[in-house]
Parts: sequence; C-alpha cells; structure tokens
Amino acid sequence: WEEGTGRGLGAPSGAPARSARFRHMRHCYVLRVFTRNGEGGNHLGVIPDVTGLTRDGMQSIATELGFSETVFLDWREGGNPYARIFTPATELPFAGHPLVGAAWVLTRMGPGGPDCIECGVGDVGIRNVGTATWIDPPFDQTVSPPSSEAGERLGAIHACEVAMPLPYLVLELRSPQDVSVIGRPPDDGFVYVWAWEERGQRIRARFFAREHGVVEDPATGSAAVAFAASMRERGQPSGSVVIHQGQEMGYPSRIELTWDEQGVHVGGEVARVEVRVLDV
Repeated sequence: WEEGTGRGLGAPSGAPARSARFRHMRHCYVLRVFTRNGEGGNHLGVIPDVTGLTRDGMQSIATELGFSETVFLDWREGGNPYARIFTPATELPFAGHPLVGAAWVLTRMGPGGPDCIECGVGDVGIRNVGTATWIDPPFDQTVSPPSSEAGERLGAIHACEVAMPLPYLVLELRSPQDVSVIGRPPDDGFVYVWAWEERGQRIRARFFAREHGVVEDPATGSAAVAFAASMRERGQPSGSVVIHQGQEMGYPSRIELTWDEQGVHVGGEVARVEVRVLDV
C-alpha cells in the first residue's frame, strides 16, 4: 500500500506486464519492530503482494533478504489477511515480530480495516494503542518438562518447554549478567534465556535458533508468549512485564507483555526503514 492512499503497491503505475516466467514487481516494507526509544528493534520484511509466489519463491526471497523473518500477506476480498512467515531457512506457523510488523503496515500505512490476521496457529487480533502496535495471539500453549540438557549446561534455575507449536526451551538464569555472557549459542532448536532485571516488572532476554537459520534474534514476540505460558504454569495466572532484548547484538529492543485468564498481549513500537522494490 502507498502511504496515505490505501492504493495497492503490488503493480506500480507504469510497471511492465508480467512475463511468461511470472516476474513481478512487488514492494517490501523494511521495518524495525520492537524499537527502544526509537533505536534498535528487529528488522523485518513485509511483502503485501503474493501474486504468483509459490512457497519456494517466498522462501527464496526470505533467504535473500536475510532478516530473522520475512512475512508475506495474502489479503483477498471477503476475508482476513493471511500471513506466511519465513526465516532464512524455513517457514514458521507463528512468530511475534512479523505479525506486529504486518499489523503496523496494515493499520498505519495500508487501507486499514482488519482487526485480525490469520496465520498457522489461527486468528491473531491486532490493534494500535498510542504509539504501540499490539497482537493478541491464542494463549493455549502446552508447558512440559524440558527435553534438552541446555538448561543444565547454562546453569538455569528453572527450565521448561513450551509448544508454540514448535518447541521453545525457556530457561530462567540467575542474573542479567548470566544472560549477557552466554558465548556460543545453544544448538537445541529454539532457546529462550531470561533473568529478572527488576523482579516482577522487567526481564533481560536472549533468543537463539541456530538450526532454523537465526543464530540470535534481537526481539522475539513468540518467545514472549512462551514466557507468559511458563509463568502461568508456575502459578502466576496474570502479569505484565517489559522485555529487554538485543543489547548483546547492538539492537536494543523493548517488548511489552501482559497476560491474564482471558489471553496474552504482545506490543511494541515500530519504525519504517525503507521500501524496497523486488523484481520477483
């Protein structure tokens, strides 16, 4: 969409017709999601035009862009936008920062209207509150004992595994310093490590997913949902925290998280970096 017009950008004015090989000019919004005081955040590509794209085509674009995730939006008349989310290596059923970024594009730059995005885990509510964009994903994650020994290796004081639906290993460490000094990222799938910066109010966190093409992620909304699920399992049915992530990468990020018996809510601020035109 062209900012302020609600006009689709999938076929720019004057663009040549697609060839028999289905080459197509499409726009990619490059954002920084979950910024902190306007700085840092997690880079994201949002592509609101999936005309002629196969799954392999989407994966190829995500790999070439190289962001921790790229999200593709398919919005057809009479339905909600459907989001497909790719890391540089694979497709994910759910991820937080792509959906927050997609919601920002749809509600603040696009034609507006949708209050929900569909993805691989179902419907995710979207909304703006002040300068923050929020998502309200399903809050029905299963929490179980860890299937990995990473917690023992990292000296975790609490460890569990949360189905997102892919398994996230959630590890509480003793201090923010313990979180910061982790050297080689764990080779255990999706690993989220955290510690209290201010008990009950703010945590320091890092997220690793080496096997899925993301050595470390500067801001991870899905892991925030996993954290909330783990706290609920530990006897805290409601809560609200600020998550600081990304300092170790030079991309300081801030995620706002609340949860209660009705649901979980993840929000933050978004900044636009640029709009790229992709010839694919």
